[in-house]
Amino acid sequence: MRITALETIRADFHDNLVWLHIETENGLIGLGETFFYPAAVETHLHEVVAPMVLGADATRIGQISAQLMRTPVGYASSGVEMRAASAVDIALWDLMGQQAGMPVHRLLGGLARDRIRIYNTCAGPHYVTKSRSSIDRWFGLDAETAERPRTELYDDLRGFMERPAELARDLLSEGITGMKIWPFDYAAEANGRMSITTAQIEEAVRPFRLIREAVGRQMDLMVELHSMWDIESAKRIFRALEPLEPTWFEDPIRMDDAEGLAELARFTRIPILASETTAPKESFRRLLEQRAVGVVSFDAGWCGGISEAQKIIALADSWQIPIAPHDCTGPVGFVAGTHLSLSARNAMIQETVRAYTRGWYGEVVTALPRIEQGMLYPMEGPGLGLALRAEFLASQDVKRRRSS
Repeated sequence: MRITALETIRADFHDNLVWLHIETENGLIGLGETFFYPAAVETHLHEVVAPMVLGADATRIGQISAQLMRTPVGYASSGVEMRAASAVDIALWDLMGQQAGMPVHRLLGGLARDRIRIYNTCAGPHYVTKSRSSIDRWFGLDAETAERPRTELYDDLRGFMERPAELARDLLSEGITGMKIWPFDYAAEANGRMSITTAQIEEAVRPFRLIREAVGRQMDLMVELHSMWDIESAKRIFRALEPLEPTWFEDPIRMDDAEGLAELARFTRIPILASETTAPKESFRRLLEQRAVGVVSFDAGWCGGISEAQKIIALADSWQIPIAPHDCTGPVGFVAGTHLSLSARNAMIQETVRAYTRGWYGEVVTALPRIEQGMLYPMEGPGLGLALRAEFLASQDVKRRRSS
């Protein structure tokens, strides 16, 4: 199954994403995706990756992935080279599944469970797009969508800032028993990410307290800190939130500081989650050796693809650490993560964003996993089980570039 062409797809509306088609001589097309700085990734795919993989056997996933992930630069982080390699690897697994007539989770060894619990990351409908004003960056709104009903938008970012108790009750009514919010980001940006005042802590803790008062311990609360803090500020945040029993503290400091993260892990009794920004497996090994993390997260579109994610999962399992795959980027990465979480023995929970799964994800791809009563079920089609919609590809907002 020789590779005959690579095609990148970008859209004005989804301007932080790049999709990848890998075409083969037998007519199959594998679908990959990655997020962030898509123009740079696209250039790398066509100028560096295409000459390396065109004509190669698409079934030799391990060989191709190792070649792309061990280029002279870019292999020690989730930078452009790693994200391009991730998109390629995801597409190759999609091809392999299509050729075998099996979903990817069967190729990974089969299902470890029939379904997996989800939590809702409380983002707005366009949270991942670049072209927003400062307020849009928070609330994910533009002039057109700002007037649409909140129920249609699932504007959960505005929800957790303005009506957290109502949002928690709404999620519970759907069977969703976990939610992730990030009210501390305002203070980090206001203070240049250097410190936090007592008043700012009190204001940021308020949504967590209101949720606990409204629904008690029925809702698991995940704290997203976006690596915005220094160690001492993170400790103050931890101390303020610990009485409210959050499920984890996510990315409190930069994830390349294993020693600092270990210091924080010793400071708190709440698990620390790390992190979709971490790649490749060697970086996770350093965190695990330091006993710095209690939950491992990764994004298949950033960490090196499905192949590297498998190794990260096994590494976490060897340290008796659960995994919780990331999703706040695009539909293909989300689906790749669900194949991994459903086939991994140590999977704890799967991240979802209902503003995406019930919104623009469905406008871009042909299928998504079934979600009912807070549980996610396997995809059953061959490969990843989805493709880019013909209507999306035909849109005037979509730009395509091809190497063959």
